[in-house]
Amino acid sequence: MTAPTDARMPPSPVPDDSPVEVRPAPGPRRSTSDGSGPVRTRIAPSPTGDPHVGTAYMSLFNLAFTRQQGGQFVLRVEDTDRARFREDSEAQLYDMLGWLGLHWDEGPDIGGPFAPYRQSERLETYRPYVEKLVEQGHAYHCWCSTERLAHMRMVQQKTKQPTGYDRLCHGKTREERAALPGFTETPVVRMLIPDDVELTFEDVIRGTVSAPRPDDQVILKADGFPTYHLAVVVDDHEMGITHVVRGEEWISSTPKHILLHRWLGLQPPKWAHMPLLRNADKSKISKRRNPAARLTWFREQGYLPEALVNFLALLAYPPQQDAEGADVEVFTFEEFSSSFDWGKVNPIGPIFDLKKLEWLNGVHIRSLQVGELATRLLPYLEQAGVLPGRPSLGELGRLTEVTGLIQTRMALLTEAPALVGPFFVADDQLEIQPDARAQLKDDAPQVLDEAIRVLGDIDDHGTGVLGTQRGWHAGAIETALRAALVEGLGIKPRFAFGPLRTAVSGARVSPPLFESMEILGKTSTLNRLRLLRETL
Repeated sequence: MTAPTDARMPPSPVPDDSPVEVRPAPGPRRSTSDGSGPVRTRIAPSPTGDPHVGTAYMSLFNLAFTRQQGGQFVLRVEDTDRARFREDSEAQLYDMLGWLGLHWDEGPDIGGPFAPYRQSERLETYRPYVEKLVEQGHAYHCWCSTERLAHMRMVQQKTKQPTGYDRLCHGKTREERAALPGFTETPVVRMLIPDDVELTFEDVIRGTVSAPRPDDQVILKADGFPTYHLAVVVDDHEMGITHVVRGEEWISSTPKHILLHRWLGLQPPKWAHMPLLRNADKSKISKRRNPAARLTWFREQGYLPEALVNFLALLAYPPQQDAEGADVEVFTFEEFSSSFDWGKVNPIGPIFDLKKLEWLNGVHIRSLQVGELATRLLPYLEQAGVLPGRPSLGELGRLTEVTGLIQTRMALLTEAPALVGPFFVADDQLEIQPDARAQLKDDAPQVLDEAIRVLGDIDDHGTGVLGTQRGWHAGAIETALRAALVEGLGIKPRFAFGPLRTAVSGARVSPPLFESMEILGKTSTLNRLRLLRETL
């Protein structure tokens, strides 16, 4: 979630007094410094719109490490940004992570020993921590109005001073502050960053990391909701999180989080700051500028979930290697997880190369069993109107046959409707595409006449046991057509079969011609040849 710094909303539930003891969280304890103990990781997205591809990216690396270590992976929903909250986002999150096979062990939908897993349902959890910080002098109430803060920042920028809160409210009572300009009735709570704040920390990916000096961060907003910085520390502690894996944009916030751990007497987790996903111009990938930042986009475009997982892993991790030491870029989640090592993560921000993803998708499509691929195609075919919502057994059988023809010709599942459609349309409803008609040569009528003649001579009646042997099959069709058109008319195969392809599929590019004719059957094939011939 984002961390708004100076929100002003009514009224705060945190009083100036009545301190409450902070109790240690029950349940699994953190790993010790030598790495022993149960590994617990988490992903904590905000439901503020369509899930970001970065959520899947972080989930993947969290989960790969967690499964390798035999630990638990937690899904926590950080819904304290009420201004940007969208009710349908949480369901989308479950749907898309589930589609990718990135399954969690605890979460709002399935519960767990540290429920609730939505921050909005944990507001009472944070109160004792805030009160302890205020009581010990590590935090203070701030009554500055939004207008006063905006003016302060404007002056700082104009005079080229470092931007940040000027501590006008620090050390003052409500009455003292109320006597000064820019007062608002309901305060926020800010951290009091010490002069000697430690700005370096150890990261399992990057080693020793230096961060800039933080501002007096707001940790509790006027509406009683914690900001990200307090909530994440408290929730990670109470849920026993041992490794915090997040994007590198949070490096600058880590000194604040380490301070909060120290002030509250909590053992900090290990930190792993992943490189950010970047556009081709090296800018941060965002939903505003790049549709591929939206996780649902990949399913809409026809990418396989296993291909996307493979791709996301390669963005920040070297390829697997075979027995001879050669790079193997195509691998499963299980293979990725089994050999996972934080030391191999590349901290340089990777470029989001959709051409590479499309290639990987084609490889994964070709690796599927034909029946499985046909099942994956169904939603796209139904959406395009090629098949009804509940196809018949006959339609499913034909789809499986056609899928075997087109499997090597697809890079995206969304390419299937154009390839499959001609097999599920009435002969007289087949549309001949303009570019296909335009490429027909002067000899097309002669080619079609001869094809109709020789194909009409092929017997399509069943023979043998149960009538399963038919003369109408791809081999016989190809033999007859080559003899009549290539050898008989002396036309090169490319030009001889072009008019037939157009007649059968309506397109210049189609599944294999002779196999397509076999699936369509003799009657439909001849109908289509005659229909095109009549227009020439």
